[in-house]
Amino acid sequence: MQPHPVALPSFSPQTLVVLTPLRTGAARSRAELAAHTGLSPSTVTARIDPLIAAGVVVEDGSDDSRGGRRPRRLAVRGGLGTVGSIDLGVERSTIGLVDYAGTALAHHHLVLDLAEGPDAVLRRVADELAALVQAKGTPPLTGAAIALPGPVSAETGRLVAPSRMPGWHDVDVAALLAATLGVPAIAGNDANCMAVGELVGGDPDARNQVFIKAGTGIGSGVIADGQLYTGRSGAAGDISHVTVPGAAPVPCSCGRVGCLDAVASGSALTRAAQDAGRDVSDVETVIDLARTGDALATGLLREAGSMTGGVLATIVNFFTPDRLVVGGSLSASDVFIAAIKSKLWADCLPMATENLEVAVPRHPRVGGILGASRLFLDAAFGAESARAALRLATH
Repeated sequence: MQPHPVALPSFSPQTLVVLTPLRTGAARSRAELAAHTGLSPSTVTARIDPLIAAGVVVEDGSDDSRGGRRPRRLAVRGGLGTVGSIDLGVERSTIGLVDYAGTALAHHHLVLDLAEGPDAVLRRVADELAALVQAKGTPPLTGAAIALPGPVSAETGRLVAPSRMPGWHDVDVAALLAATLGVPAIAGNDANCMAVGELVGGDPDARNQVFIKAGTGIGSGVIADGQLYTGRSGAAGDISHVTVPGAAPVPCSCGRVGCLDAVASGSALTRAAQDAGRDVSDVETVIDLARTGDALATGLLREAGSMTGGVLATIVNFFTPDRLVVGGSLSASDVFIAAIKSKLWADCLPMATENLEVAVPRHPRVGGILGASRLFLDAAFGAESARAALRLATH
């Protein structure tokens, strides 16, 4: 089945000036749009009214008054379409439906064996999405987005040597997903998608953020001036293969030794606990042991947090973000989080940490699907240059 294009009109740059703040939550009324864009109220009205008439924007309800008449609330109409969003994980995946207003309509978690290869896994994803649409009675899919636990090239859109996805190297997952579902699709790295997910419902003033996914593996995503920053290759912010000074020479999948992923990830801690004779199957079990006072598990988590914090300290000193968000399964460990904070405050300049918020994710269960779908909507509503940059797959 051939994919069809996104069912949206082509928006002019002038229209996008008022539409983008509504989509991203930066503005919710005509008055806020005027303040945000610097346009006159009459110009805002001239650009918004045609969008309301076309059914792209709805004006519904009232916001809190700041003196005078309560302003009418504006929003993109969610019923314009449904995005099938997937956060693919090594141990657990999340499948969800998101409307065009960026609201999650439904989701559930499941286990997929990534070693079965992209064709088999994406067929299973397609079946799960179809079942979810039928169960929830939502409109049919008009697009799809997938977050992947591996590096995705910004230049080709293909996976590049994902360490925990045998058989997926050099696969154009967006194109394959589009062909499988019959709708346009995009693909991105999972940590990047989770970083974007932090923007959904977040503080609009926190425009510079670093998101760390510390789970089976370790990855990160960077938000600069309110936008995902991937760099030329797509690898910006990826700390997985930063060599940790003084770490044990543990071999890494990249061919080097002592990389952060090899010594401080959930997989690394699980192996270390097993080597020490503990009966554990995953990092969640290691965290549970630490909660019961197990000295070995506590020490492993503290050391991993300190090593992670040491790598992050360089990033914080260089970038001075508003927020540093620690997600993934290791974020459930108070010991791990405390060790990161301790290392940051020890190694960073006071100016870099003075107003730094170290937080856990706003959407711990669905951040990946919210972020992936937002990237899809950025492309669907964006100018042609944005669509090309995000490689909206329609072939």
